[in-house]
Amino acid sequence: MLTVHHLGISQSERIVWLCEELEIPYQLIRYDRDPKTRLAPEEYKALHPFGTAPVINDGDVVLAESGAIIDYIISKYGNGRFTLKADHSNFADYLFWYHFANGSMMQALSIDLVVNRISGGTRDPVIESLLDRVYRAFDLVEKRLSIFDYFAGNEFTASDIMMLFPLTTMRVYTPLDLKPYPSIRAYLKRIGTRPAYQRAMKKGDPDLIPLLD
Repeated sequence: MLTVHHLGISQSERIVWLCEELEIPYQLIRYDRDPKTRLAPEEYKALHPFGTAPVINDGDVVLAESGAIIDYIISKYGNGRFTLKADHSNFADYLFWYHFANGSMMQALSIDLVVNRISGGTRDPVIESLLDRVYRAFDLVEKRLSIFDYFAGNEFTASDIMMLFPLTTMRVYTPLDLKPYPSIRAYLKRIGTRPAYQRAMKKGDPDLIPLLD
């Protein structure tokens, strides 16, 4: 059986959510973070050579990386659901947002997290330039969601599963006020009504109130 190893308050929530959307059988194993360091426990790091979340097992397959896992599960168990074919008018948009999530947005937020910790609040032009990427990313997302209900257009796709984490749970680590982003907030409310998302968050992080505003 497909096994999802979920590290609390991490990107592996995407995989739990995907499995719930597809309504496929899977085993969920939860791991708590170290209460002092907030890092993954050693047993989670041992699951994969790179030692980061998410990780799945499927028979002899051990796979990491959100995008790779989502592609794998959709291809093997989802019959291509939540993807767009190459001849779809929004195919390029689907690809862009699917990869923007971790390729650019999570990178910007991770830099923001590290810079704020090591700078102690000090600001210089280099730091300001790095932090500006976060606001540019949110501005781009806001513009997109002011036009379409979902990232790939007007239908829910895997690009939404990839993009939600930096807009929600990542803000546990990098707080950001969403008041200037009404379209993002409206989008999060739409996602929050999805039964599969609600089930996934209750199973994966039952003590976390989803950051949907």
